[in-house]
Amino acid sequence: MALCLSTLLTGCPDKQSATLADGGVAEAPQDAGPAAPPPAAFTVRYQLNDGGMEAIPLAVDERPTIESTSMVELRSSIGLRNYRIRLFDEAERAMVSDDSAEESPSGVTYRIALPTPLKSGHKYTVVLDAQTGSSMTDALGREVEDLRFEFQVAGEKEKDAPPPPPKKKKKGR
Repeated sequence: MALCLSTLLTGCPDKQSATLADGGVAEAPQDAGPAAPPPAAFTVRYQLNDGGMEAIPLAVDERPTIESTSMVELRSSIGLRNYRIRLFDEAERAMVSDDSAEESPSGVTYRIALPTPLKSGHKYTVVLDAQTGSSMTDALGREVEDLRFEFQVAGEKEKDAPPPPPKKKKKGR
C-alpha cells in the first residue's frame, strides 16, 4: 500500500509536466532551397508527310505503330552528358543517318535524318546509351539509365532489296 501511495503522489516517471515555452521569437524552419528537378523524361517524335511532328506513344507492353518517315527526333527534359543516340533496324544494325543535336541545360533535341524513309512493316529501335564508359548523366550529374524506344512502321512488310549479284571476274590473258 505504501508503494502504491508513493507512486500516486510522485506521478508517473515517464510523464513530465508540460512547461510553457517563453514568449520569445520563434525559430523559422530551415529553408530546404528549391526542389531538385524531376528525373530526365524523354519523348520520341517522327515527321509526318505534311511536315508536322507526331509523338510516338511509349508503351511498355506493346510496340507502337507509326507512318513511314525519314526523320525521328528524341527530346530530353534536362541536359545530358556522355550520351549517344542511334536508330537500329530489326536486325540490330545501326541505320545510316545524318544526325544533329541541339543541347542546352533545359534539354537535348536530337534529330535523326534518314536518306530514305523507314520501310513499312519493319521494326526499329531508338537507343539512348552512354557514349563512353558504363553510364551517362544528366546536367545535374545524376545517372540516367540506358533507354530503348521500339516502334514499327505501319503497312505490309516491305521486302529488303536483294544483295547485288557478285561481280564476274575478268579472265586474265
